[in-house]
Amino acid sequence: MKVYRLDPIGTLDGLKLGDEAEPRPGLREIAIRIRATSLNYRDLKVATGTYERSEIKPRPIPLSDGAGDIVEVGPGVTRVKVGDRVAGIFTQRWLGGRIDPAYAASALGGPSDGMLAERVVLSEEGVVPIPAHLSFEEAATLPCAALTAWHALFARGRLTAGETVLSLGTGGVSLFALQFARMAGARVIVTSGSEEKIARLKAMGVTDVVNYRATPDWERAVLELTGGQGVDHAVELGGAGTFAKSLAALRTGGSLYLIGSLAETAQVNPQRILAKRANVHGIQVGSREMFWAMNRAIAQAKLKPVIDRQFEFGDARAAYDYFASRAHFGKIVVRGA
Repeated sequence: MKVYRLDPIGTLDGLKLGDEAEPRPGLREIAIRIRATSLNYRDLKVATGTYERSEIKPRPIPLSDGAGDIVEVGPGVTRVKVGDRVAGIFTQRWLGGRIDPAYAASALGGPSDGMLAERVVLSEEGVVPIPAHLSFEEAATLPCAALTAWHALFARGRLTAGETVLSLGTGGVSLFALQFARMAGARVIVTSGSEEKIARLKAMGVTDVVNYRATPDWERAVLELTGGQGVDHAVELGGAGTFAKSLAALRTGGSLYLIGSLAETAQVNPQRILAKRANVHGIQVGSREMFWAMNRAIAQAKLKPVIDRQFEFGDARAAYDYFASRAHFGKIVVRGA
C-alpha cells in the first residue's frame, strides 16, 4: 500500500512516500480504506519537530484526521461492519468522561501512527460513523478542528441562542466555531487581517467582522459592537499575541477557550482574569462521546464544512506547504490514494 512517513522529523523534507505491506486487523480491530485526510496546525508542528506536548514515535505516519470505509474486520468486532463509512477519533482511548493523561499516547499522527496512508488499522472503539450527507472529504475535516470548536462552545460553554461568540481568524477551528454558533442561534464576531477573507466571511452572511490589521486595538471594536458589554464566549486561537485582547473583549463572567497547539507562550496576568471573573478553559479536541453528539447536530442541520483546497494523495507535500503559508480559508484536504 502507499503510505507517508516522517523520516526524519524536523523538516517538511522528511515527508516521504513509500510502499508497505497492508496492515491486517487483529482482535477487535478494523481496517479502513482511507478516502480523505485533512491538515491541522498540530500536523505542521509534528513534521517540523516543534510539537512538544507528547512524545512522537519514530518515523510516524502523519495526520490525525481521516475518513474512509471499513474493508476488513478482525475477530470479535461488534460495533461496526465492513462497508461502514467512518472517521477516526483523535485520541483513540478517550471515549467519554474526563480526559486522562494516560490517553495521550493514543493520539493519532504523532504518538501513534496517523491517517496519511492508503489503509490503516484502528480499534473498533476508535471510530465514529460519519453523517450521511457528507462526502469523505468533508468528513475528514471533523475529527480535530470541528470537535475542538464543539468541545469549547457546547461541552464546556453550554452555548445558547442569543449569546455572542468571538472567533479569531479563518482557519478550520475558527470557521467551525462560526458555523456551530450560528447553528445555535448565537451572534458571531470574527477577526481577520485579510480583506479578501473578510469578503468571503461576508459572503457567508457574517456581518460583524473586525480587520485586526486596520484596527490593531480590535478588542475595543469588539466591545463597541457589543455595546460595551463584551462577548459571552471567546475562541482564542492566536496565543501570545491575542490572549490579553481576547480577555479584554470578554464580558464579565464570560468564557475564554484556549485552543490546542495554537495558544502558546502567552504571558498571563491572573489579575486580569480575576477582574473579568473569566472562565478560562484549555481545549484540545474531544472525546468519542462529544464526536457522536456533534455529528448528530451536523446531520440534523445538514451543515457543510468549509474546504479551501483539495490535494491529490501524491501531492501531500504541496498541501503542507500551502498550509504553512497561512493563506487558507477553512480546511485543507488530501484525497486518498
